[in-house]
Amino acid sequence: MVQAIALIDGNNFYAACEQSIDPSVAKRPLVILSNNDGCIIARSPEARELGIPMGQPYFRIRNKLERLGVIVRSSNYALYGDMSQRLMNLLDENCEGIEIYSIDEAFARINRPSNGDLHPWARRLRALSNQSLGLPISIGFGASKGQAKLANHLAKTRAFHAGIFDLINIQDQDSYLESIPIENVWGIGQKSAHWCRLKGINTAKQLRDIPSNQLKAQLGIVGIRLQQELLGQACLPLATTPSPKQTTCVSRSFGHSVTSLEELIEAIATYVVHASEKLRRQRQLTQSISVFIRTNPFAPSFYSQEATTRLGVPTNDTTVLLPTALALTRKIFSAHKQFTKAGVIMRHLQSADYQQQSLLATYSQEGQYRRDQLMRTIDQINASYGKGTISWACCGLKQHWNMRREKISCAATTRIMEIPIVKA
Repeated sequence: MVQAIALIDGNNFYAACEQSIDPSVAKRPLVILSNNDGCIIARSPEARELGIPMGQPYFRIRNKLERLGVIVRSSNYALYGDMSQRLMNLLDENCEGIEIYSIDEAFARINRPSNGDLHPWARRLRALSNQSLGLPISIGFGASKGQAKLANHLAKTRAFHAGIFDLINIQDQDSYLESIPIENVWGIGQKSAHWCRLKGINTAKQLRDIPSNQLKAQLGIVGIRLQQELLGQACLPLATTPSPKQTTCVSRSFGHSVTSLEELIEAIATYVVHASEKLRRQRQLTQSISVFIRTNPFAPSFYSQEATTRLGVPTNDTTVLLPTALALTRKIFSAHKQFTKAGVIMRHLQSADYQQQSLLATYSQEGQYRRDQLMRTIDQINASYGKGTISWACCGLKQHWNMRREKISCAATTRIMEIPIVKA
């Protein structure tokens, strides 16, 4: 049976997530702001049509947005992450295999029917995503990941194709590849695109047809592999099982400058709690923990410090990681500094299926089992009733240092108390 590779992409994903839980903003211009309500990082199609630029600082464009009636939302990453998981579960149920590529993209393996036409299947999947999640998606088909990426780009940019494009079953493939600028080819970065332009390679078709020896001299084996992908020869297999993470980092910019050790400890403790939850969700243990802090790099007397401790026994136990991280925080803290960002990094990760013990460390199997049960219970409660339902006292209660999110939407899919109520 002939198989195709599909790239399935959520259209305007952050804005679509906001519109899916709040019908009042559907079909209206909407922008999403970055951390601390800094810059515009996502736009709805209606906002794009108004000419609202990406990356524009919010304070500079605030008055214009108000005049145009544009709705503004702070980043709600809990919502976006949950909606992403729901979308990936939906794709997994309807595809032969998927590789999650990003929060809103996935490669999928699809068996072609006997007539070779995948459009009916794609239309059903688009309808199912819209009906079940309220998320519009675009689907591009190719013989390889590279072709699927190009097909998805064409599906989104050519309204005539209604969000679906099959690069294989078309008569004039070259004309479509000729219309795609070199910068939009998957795997071509800014420096590579600059080199291609200097060589007169301006489109995907020209990159596909360039002599391989010229491409290899500049881009190496990666360039050759990319060229083969454009020719329809799959060089990058579908990674249906994600590789284990090597590090886990939790860091945030503060809503206001932090000057006291007490506030810094609250922030680091909160990040450690989140990082340990991620480790348990990933079924991993950490061998070392690092804490870093820094002031504004553009202000005078820039200060940045990091401290690391290697653990005797790998763990994902919050009760073990917390005192270690707070000790590192006290070590690198400097008075009379205005800290703007801090974070924790878990390094030398290993599988939680086994735990290498230390001959020098006391170990109680019963005590370890009880701590594991405690962590599992806390995670289950927080998953059911919302992040932070149960936390540690050292994380603080009000957390004035937390990043600004003055226009954040409700956590309608992750907090039971914020589920929308419909009155009939």
